[in-house]
Amino acid sequence: MIKNQVALLVHTSDRYRLLYQGFVYFFNKYWDWKIPFNYYFATEEINVDLQGFKNIKSGKGEWTDRLRNLLDQIDEEYVIYFQEDMWLNKPVSEAFFTELPDLTIRNDWKQVKLNSSDVFKTANTSQFIQGFNVARIDNKVSKYLMSHQVTLWNKQFLKAQLIPSENPWRNERRGTARLKKLDPPIYHIDYFAENGYPAINNNAPEITRSEYRTISSNASLNDSAVPFIEELENDRKLEEYAAILQNHYNHKLTHDGNEKPLKKDVFKRFKDWFKQLFSK
Repeated sequence: MIKNQVALLVHTSDRYRLLYQGFVYFFNKYWDWKIPFNYYFATEEINVDLQGFKNIKSGKGEWTDRLRNLLDQIDEEYVIYFQEDMWLNKPVSEAFFTELPDLTIRNDWKQVKLNSSDVFKTANTSQFIQGFNVARIDNKVSKYLMSHQVTLWNKQFLKAQLIPSENPWRNERRGTARLKKLDPPIYHIDYFAENGYPAINNNAPEITRSEYRTISSNASLNDSAVPFIEELENDRKLEEYAAILQNHYNHKLTHDGNEKPLKKDVFKRFKDWFKQLFSK
């Protein structure tokens, strides 16, 4: 593989800085650093010094605007997209991630999804990478053609999906609608068992999958975070950090340390907003 053609980008929010140390701890434990990518950890405004990563900054703004800004700072032609709440818990293969970009570049693939999910309906092809079938997604019946899970993107194709001023939920929803109209070839490989989800393609029986868990839901730690916290507690250097995570989990705090708003408070704010809207 030609080095420097692939960037691995971890896209974060400054509000989620609580998760940075844990992400990097488990990434370093399970990622094979012999994989010849360039590694970027993208904050909004804060400075971070994290082992193996170059810190780049998006500035404040809406989700799509921030990501476009980051892509403009990256010279590589292809980007593997991660977020800070995707914590690895199984080893990653150098052989797989060396062969994947070679095949992607040779075939000019624009998007290769690397997480398994029942929202994708696929058709197997004759191509394999380390025993993993390179399946093609059926765009008509699949959901989330635009998704923010781990994916290898052609950078320019990804930028074209980032309409200004879209939040992440709108980008996934409207971006999927746009891709259904465009109907480009989108590929899928069962490499990561996201949250333990089983493979969906016709792979060789001897494949060894990696895995990550999304340990955050609605800006708070979810139950998937528990085994990670328990492991961090056994590291003397990280006992204090683990205690902070445990406190956030126990008290259902948001990642920036606030209590989650009660549903009735959210409903009241919506009623107030609705009232103001129609009183003008």
